[in-house]
Amino acid sequence: MNVVVCVKQIPDPAETGKLNPETKTLDRSSKLILDESDSYGVEMALQLAEAAGGGTVSLVSMAPNNEVSGLRTALAMGAESAVLVSDDALAGSDALSTAKVLAAAIGRTEPDLILAATESSDGYTGTVPEQIAAVMGLPSVTFAKSIEVGDGSVSVQRQTETGYDSVTCPMPCVVSVTAGVVEPRYPSFKGIMAAKSKPVDEVALADLGIDAASVGWAGGGQEIVQIEEAEAREAGEKVVDEGDAHERIIAFLEDLKVL
Repeated sequence: MNVVVCVKQIPDPAETGKLNPETKTLDRSSKLILDESDSYGVEMALQLAEAAGGGTVSLVSMAPNNEVSGLRTALAMGAESAVLVSDDALAGSDALSTAKVLAAAIGRTEPDLILAATESSDGYTGTVPEQIAAVMGLPSVTFAKSIEVGDGSVSVQRQTETGYDSVTCPMPCVVSVTAGVVEPRYPSFKGIMAAKSKPVDEVALADLGIDAASVGWAGGGQEIVQIEEAEAREAGEKVVDEGDAHERIIAFLEDLKVL
């Protein structure tokens, strides 16, 4: 079984985030780390491969400056190889452009199953896994809290607000997993050392046959024109009940046009 995991490399959340003054986007010029959300997908893939009695777990990522630090962490967990798409023309890519690029990279591997986090920690669009599935013409299941692989299909417990749905989906398919679905393993010293020699295939847009004008700022059709500090939250008004508190609350709700 060939499992591909989409992983995102992000600026360290423990450090204060910075904006690029020219593009008004998150500055990604520093060292990037593996998004914690994606560690669950990597662990799930490893467990599924082990349960199947064998298989391969590979990674696909898109990052600037040929950054591989986050990929090395996932490789140290046990993944066998990775594909990194890095190209200056990708700067400013929206969710759909990202999905098109990742889909093209994934298509080179002929996977049986594609796993992804529900959403990234620095983007929160929650749309990329579904867009990858649409671009590749594959079925998909979102918000998986449990995955079992059967004969040519996957059985998924799909998390909902009231419990979960039981969904069966033919492979190949795309499944996005929720945080906490499994407990990600810590890379061992042996795994960290082995990760240094594991193959990372670095490719550019031309290698994937993608026109640079269709991605990045050129293809996104969007522009960030202004960024402002969020307004500081003001202290609320305390109402001391002296027999008329209900009237003051009703008046407050009427001012908000709630009533």
